[in-house]
Amino acid sequence: MGNILKESMFLLFIKALSYCDGRIIWWLGRLVGCLLNWLPNQEKKCARVNIELCFPELSNQEREQLLHQSLVANVTTMIELPSFWCRKPDYALARLDDPDEQKSLKLLMAQGNGVIIAGPHLGSWEIVGLYLAQIAPITILYRPPRYHAMADLIVQGRGQTGAKLAPTDASGVKALYKALRQGEMVAILPDQQPKTLSGARFAPFFGEPALTMELISRLSAKTGAPVIFCFAERLSHGKGHRIHWVQAPDGIDNADSMLAASALNQGVEACIRLCPTQYQWSYKRFRKHPDGKTNRYAAQK
Repeated sequence: MGNILKESMFLLFIKALSYCDGRIIWWLGRLVGCLLNWLPNQEKKCARVNIELCFPELSNQEREQLLHQSLVANVTTMIELPSFWCRKPDYALARLDDPDEQKSLKLLMAQGNGVIIAGPHLGSWEIVGLYLAQIAPITILYRPPRYHAMADLIVQGRGQTGAKLAPTDASGVKALYKALRQGEMVAILPDQQPKTLSGARFAPFFGEPALTMELISRLSAKTGAPVIFCFAERLSHGKGHRIHWVQAPDGIDNADSMLAASALNQGVEACIRLCPTQYQWSYKRFRKHPDGKTNRYAAQK
């Protein structure tokens, strides 16, 4: 009974947030993000470790500034999610700018082998799915949350413009292959650290070894589907979002899994460098280490 009540209260809170417009979300993100930057918390500690590892060339002041900006961006990402899940998609899509006007995607789709969209934890990844589903049929790989009510909300929200969701298990992988063979799109978060070493390789990510999925490379190699990176940058003051298309590095479908994983990470890096403040630096990307012992986050400050 207690869990049901908690879920119900949480859903009410989510639906209440969904009525906030872009400007309110922007200001709330700045407020809560500033609090996170001021108060001791694990999000800040983890983000600081990642930024220090990935940007050793920056001064301490520059890294702290990036840390603060990323905390604000991450909070804003969380606050705006309900508006994508609960409101009609026209609200968000009407303020979405695509300077490329899908030219890169259309050229790849014309090859007839389907397209693999690699969308990092950067900017507003939820709106990317809503946007792409309007262009062509798409299957999105996702990890279901623990709470059923939350899972139902996410599935309903992401499916508003026609996207199909595939869980991160064997059935989901089969669904991805099927979609590509039908000439459709699939979307995968390329910087999600695999739960196990199976189907993964340690490859450089900003010069540091990071456990990297082989799924995208295998899908591309077996189906001939090209890969393109895509993310939605959040514009300031709640003015909307802007789509960015980034070509995949050569070798992303290489038979050598290390070369392929390295190319995948290079693509993620290229996206991040376009908009470093909006990356989810609080994610423990380096949780696992090749020696099986080193814990990058054990001595967080």
